[in-house]
Amino acid sequence: MITRFNVEARYSDMAVFNGVAYLAGQIADDLTQDAEGQTREVLGMIDRLLVQANSDKSRILMAQIYLADLADYDGMNTAWDDWVKDISGHAPPRATVQALLAGVEYKVEIVVTAAQK
Repeated sequence: MITRFNVEARYSDMAVFNGVAYLAGQIADDLTQDAEGQTREVLGMIDRLLVQANSDKSRILMAQIYLADLADYDGMNTAWDDWVKDISGHAPPRATVQALLAGVEYKVEIVVTAAQK
């Protein structure tokens, strides 16, 4: 059975199937923030979704990070490093690429796949 969370007409925030949570790309609500701030907000959103899926960041199988500008790489990494420091030994595999995001105010979008507990 597939369970979907926060279903809207166009997409869901997350689907869970066969013990794996698939998150949609998460973007910040407060788009006035710099890349580090947007990343921190997005990571908090990911934490909350993973709790709903009976998972957590130590169970992430893959993270895909999309940056509108690679000049924001260091700021994004500052927030990321703070986020993963408490799961030492469980930092997830990740890819980071520059991408044209859906709006000019978006600085970062993160997609996560995680195993349930």
